[in-house]
Amino acid sequence: MPSFDEVLKEAGEFGRFQKRVFFLLCQTGITFSFLFASVVFLGQAPDDYWCRIPGAAELSERCGWTLEEEQNFTVLPLRLGNRSSSGECERLDVVWDASISCASPLAGYGNHSTGNLPLTLCHENWMYKQPHSSIVSEYNLVCGSAWMLDLSQAILNLGFLAGAFTLGYAADRYGRILIYLLSCLGVGICGIIVAFAPNFTVFLIFRFLQGVFGKGTWMTCYVIVTEIVGSDQRIVGIVIQIFFTLGIMILPGIAYLVPTWQGIQLAISLPNFLFLLYYWVVPESPRWLLTRKKGEKALKIMHSIAKHNGKYLSPHYSEITVSSEEVSNPSFLDLVRTPRMRRNTLILMYAWFTSALIYQGLVMRLGIVGGNLYLDFFISGAVELPAALLILVTIDRIGRRLPFAISNIVAGIACLITAFLPEDIPWLKTTVATLGRLGITMAFEIVYLVNTELYPTTLRNFGVSLCSSLCDLGGIIAPFLLFRLAAIWLELPLIIFKLKSAWVTWLKKHKRNYVRCFKTEKPYS
Repeated sequence: MPSFDEVLKEAGEFGRFQKRVFFLLCQTGITFSFLFASVVFLGQAPDDYWCRIPGAAELSERCGWTLEEEQNFTVLPLRLGNRSSSGECERLDVVWDASISCASPLAGYGNHSTGNLPLTLCHENWMYKQPHSSIVSEYNLVCGSAWMLDLSQAILNLGFLAGAFTLGYAADRYGRILIYLLSCLGVGICGIIVAFAPNFTVFLIFRFLQGVFGKGTWMTCYVIVTEIVGSDQRIVGIVIQIFFTLGIMILPGIAYLVPTWQGIQLAISLPNFLFLLYYWVVPESPRWLLTRKKGEKALKIMHSIAKHNGKYLSPHYSEITVSSEEVSNPSFLDLVRTPRMRRNTLILMYAWFTSALIYQGLVMRLGIVGGNLYLDFFISGAVELPAALLILVTIDRIGRRLPFAISNIVAGIACLITAFLPEDIPWLKTTVATLGRLGITMAFEIVYLVNTELYPTTLRNFGVSLCSSLCDLGGIIAPFLLFRLAAIWLELPLIIFKLKSAWVTWLKKHKRNYVRCFKTEKPYS
């Protein structure tokens, strides 16, 4: 009986059928990137807000004040008299009732000069010029609650982590396409609920679930793509990253055209329902079917692939060799059972962690550095396109190790230089930061590729999911690391990113085992 690779070669390793399935599944990369980076636009800081004095709403209605007039009566005196206060996190410690004059509401406090009026911290009753522009204004994530914005992104990454374990395991046990379709349905439903969440608690719960299902769509589509092509064609795993980059470039356009965060959330969630149509055009992975001893179904799919590719399977291809690997439910012990497998697993975990921490930190940093957020975000996405092209050009000629090491060195040096460049030459600062983004993107994409090559079919989806869970751990840490350290010094996170990248480079130089798994070697089927 012929092996699967022999049959696939006869049917076409990357023919018309695989190209069609590849293109369809690559669209998942666009929607996943929407979810991954959406916090930059969902959580934009409001342009103008202030803390409302108790009773101000009733007084404003009685006096017929506009919002600007109310702000002038309440915040302007505070800013003039207490120059250390902006009126955003503090308010005058007064209460306005029916006895207050519309013409001069502060006249009743004549015993105090304007500069000596008592102040108190604001805990509620914030007013926003654009109340529904972001989740910050929707749920009052300002002042003492600003850290909750960090929490919302950490919760999403926690969902990615949970999805990597649960849905990665489920895809190896119950099939790739089933879990992919269920995940697409889950992302769409949870995304709608997030958009209309009545409070921040409900928002966090369903954002977590959206992360779980979002990771399911991304990991399973990636594995399906790499399993329906020949071993020599798995470079398509790099090409699929280009669609993730396209999503990064499209996202600022959506945010620019849609004025509310609910609209943005719906725009990035609803397309997932279209992927349910793939039920009729994307088959189950024949490699996975063979590991579950379903050779007849795998052969039927192979005949369909050959037909669409304009090929003809030889008559003696009536059966395909069922994988000699023992069919069992994968576990973590399988990934560390042998010294080689244990080494590869631990190395890949660390590589995922550092790449994700730096990449996500650089993406979210765009939301706090000022400038034109939409244009800067688009440019930062566009610079990722050369990363995939550089990998495609070099990886089969010089292997995985050298591009991975160089990309980490470039990312680390660029972060360090950017941190100390003066603000009065923004073009140079942006250029160097862009090189850092290019470097870490290359490192990230190489890790993706190597991870799928180093595990056999029975462990591939679970192995990729487990190792990439360290990517999600980095994503959980990234928002707290970025926003809290940036509050001390805007460039401080870049110094930390440099240290992470330097550690990878040190391992490359002094620990041969670290990079041994990145050498070019024949991948698993």
